[in-house]
Amino acid sequence: MRAPVRQIATAHHARCRAALAIFFSPCPVALFSASSEREKISFNQINKKTGNRIRYRKVDAETGDEADSSDIVKGYEVGKGQFIEIEPEELEAIAIESKRTIEIDEFVPKKEIDELYLNSPYYLVPDGEVGQQAFAVIREAIRKEGMVALGRVVFTSREHVIALEPRGKGLLGVTLRYPYEVRQEDEYFDDIPDEKIPKDMLELASHIVETKAGHFEPDKFEDQYEDALKELIQKKQSGQPIERPERREPSKVINLMDALRRSVEASRESGKRQTASVKPRGGQSERPKKKKSR
Repeated sequence: MRAPVRQIATAHHARCRAALAIFFSPCPVALFSASSEREKISFNQINKKTGNRIRYRKVDAETGDEADSSDIVKGYEVGKGQFIEIEPEELEAIAIESKRTIEIDEFVPKKEIDELYLNSPYYLVPDGEVGQQAFAVIREAIRKEGMVALGRVVFTSREHVIALEPRGKGLLGVTLRYPYEVRQEDEYFDDIPDEKIPKDMLELASHIVETKAGHFEPDKFEDQYEDALKELIQKKQSGQPIERPERREPSKVINLMDALRRSVEASRESGKRQTASVKPRGGQSERPKKKKSR
């Protein structure tokens, strides 16, 4: 008996529900964002005199009068102060057919996808019991061939190209940028001069790379700024004084060869302490608790 998949992700809000069409009749799927910024500390703007939150009003840029929400429409600026007004019905008229269907166009090797085009990740799961088997067939066929499926999906009326690949029991979908959204590297790299690199410098630098070689372990990542924010808020809540850190003096320009030698020595020392310095995942500081309103 199959497990009711619809209950798997009820705690999360689906970004999109669509039919995944590849080989046969469309398979209903739900897309969930694979990343979140919710756990990060965020601030509100408040009035320092009253302690109340600041609220913004939408006002006419010329008259200064507050505009009613029913009078606000979209406009595209074609000249200074000149706009073409676009009605919601006109936008609906150009709605793309793939609004509720993820159409797969082709399958490509993953290594051919340039990282510059990778945008936002999503988890795809079967939406209901009806499409579970079809979903599994699609997932395993892509896994067997070692390819990535390229399709199209619509979020908030915009069509996106999405790359699908197996991930565990589900599918990972990553939206891809369009070519016009990617800046050409030549605009930034062409002016970098060609430097002649001495052999001994390169050998020292390569040695540093070798001593710092490791594996990709995201559990080791520490958001030091986020931790500092939590500590700051906790100190403020408990009435502790806030000490301003001393400003560091800018480092002096030294000989590159000497800098490389120092780096070699420093990497040797840090390598000895690396295991002890890594924080366990459960040891991260907790988010400051909000006071309950009475």
